[in-house]
Amino acid sequence: MAKRYRAVAVFLSTLLLMPAQVSASPHARPPEIFTPPPVIVVGFLGGFVKHDNLVHSEVQLAERLRREYPAGVQVETFENHRGERARQKILELLDTDHDGTLSDDERQDARIILYGHSWGASETIDLARKLKKDGIHVLLTVQVDSVTKMGQNDEVIPTNVAQAANFYQPGGMLHGARAIRPADPASTRIIGNFKFDYRASRYSCNAYPWFDRVLMKQHTQIECDPKVWAQVESLIRSNIVLADPK
Repeated sequence: MAKRYRAVAVFLSTLLLMPAQVSASPHARPPEIFTPPPVIVVGFLGGFVKHDNLVHSEVQLAERLRREYPAGVQVETFENHRGERARQKILELLDTDHDGTLSDDERQDARIILYGHSWGASETIDLARKLKKDGIHVLLTVQVDSVTKMGQNDEVIPTNVAQAANFYQPGGMLHGARAIRPADPASTRIIGNFKFDYRASRYSCNAYPWFDRVLMKQHTQIECDPKVWAQVESLIRSNIVLADPK
């Protein structure tokens, strides 16, 4: 009789353990954890400058941001003729499920900041305009002595941009746009058009090539002016803090 009870007990214990064994099956898929895309910061270089040339303030700023934000923020720099490459990189970073297309949720999760100098500033607005066609919003654009590239419009900020700032200097044969304006004031806030004048200033960009120092003196001066880039960096950092859920 005792043997029979033991057999029944073993049988019942087996039944009770079966759900736990099923749930612990090695083939069971763990619940998916949503990981938002990073805050994306893209900087464009002016002229024919390489994307990793540390002489230039755009690249120096990117390096500081990478050190400050090792996680949750993706910082990239590109030559100004690499706008499409930059766009593809943004789409790749937003595609968190890696299915090759962006869902409405993935578009809405976008937190993008764009900045650039000279032709790179013009490319910044052109990229923002292309992202609008992709249905993607931009938190901030920053232009430093923006020089219009052929076929582009760097003075009118598209409606998918929440905030925009423009830093310019009026001297020399090459100088930036004096004013940017929103395509729709209800959609975009212009933080300001900030003027810097170097005509009476001592030149301080001695690490730059001779043709920059001679032919584009004031246009180069604003690119290496630490006062300008401290303001640019402050704007970018404040938007990173607001955008980063951590």
